[in-house]
Amino acid sequence: MGKSLRVAYGEALVKLGEKNDKVVVLDADLAHATQTCMFKEKFPDRHFNMGIAEANMMCAAAGFAHTGYIPFASTFALFGAGRAYEQIRNSIAYTNCNVKFGFSHSGLSVGEDGGSHQSIEDIALMREMPHMTIFVPCDPAETEKAVMAAAEINGPVYIRVARPVCDDITTADTPFIPGKANVMREGTDVCIISCGLMISRALAAADLLEKEGISAAVVNMHTIKPIDSEIILKMNQTCKAIVTAEEHSVIGGLGSAVAEVLAGHDGAKFARIGIQDKFGKSGKPDQLFEAYGLTAENIVAKSKELLK
Repeated sequence: MGKSLRVAYGEALVKLGEKNDKVVVLDADLAHATQTCMFKEKFPDRHFNMGIAEANMMCAAAGFAHTGYIPFASTFALFGAGRAYEQIRNSIAYTNCNVKFGFSHSGLSVGEDGGSHQSIEDIALMREMPHMTIFVPCDPAETEKAVMAAAEINGPVYIRVARPVCDDITTADTPFIPGKANVMREGTDVCIISCGLMISRALAAADLLEKEGISAAVVNMHTIKPIDSEIILKMNQTCKAIVTAEEHSVIGGLGSAVAEVLAGHDGAKFARIGIQDKFGKSGKPDQLFEAYGLTAENIVAKSKELLK
């Protein structure tokens, strides 16, 4: 078993802070939940608890960036992308300000916190802002790479961080190039394009399909923006069907981004697996993934349906 992505995020911030004294971390009274408490312990003078005032935190982060620092602003995805949307848009994205967002507790996997706290529209909200880069890492190793890559990019970057403990899927040697998807598996019948916590389910679906004689490619679209159009169009040519799988609404997230690339191109049949225009509800993460169809079995069923 690996570790939680939020723990990997906290550890990566400490490593980054050791290498770069311009890195500062801001949190909205959730340092133990987002795991920025690790950075606070190591660099108390570079960690700022802004209190339950997310909008203020974003404006302060912009101020840090304008004076040459590299701020990482952390809170829950719902409070960051949702409550502080206007400040992110006008004070940060609008001015192409060098602020990084590490928003944890994204998606259905927040579980028992229920629909009010399950951020299933955060990618959509962040994706439509000009200048924004969006990373959705799938495991601890990729989370660390996303943090390091974010610090190298000049401009706003959103790293979507999840709460559950998850398996190691990639290794330290797996490449992480912003805007360049990783093909985790080659295939010719169906291509499963996925990101974040759905990658393990996409790989499991490919195994199940293989047992039925169906060749499935799996693409890890760790960068949602800028999207890797090249790999999407290539898979559109080499496979008969494309299925996207995400722990986010099918409106405005990975599925929408892939559909936008495919629009106007003939080729593969296409389907989106994700949250189908509904809010979340309370339950254990695995139960919720099951209830909303975010399973390997549903990816298999959808793939077979398209290939008929």
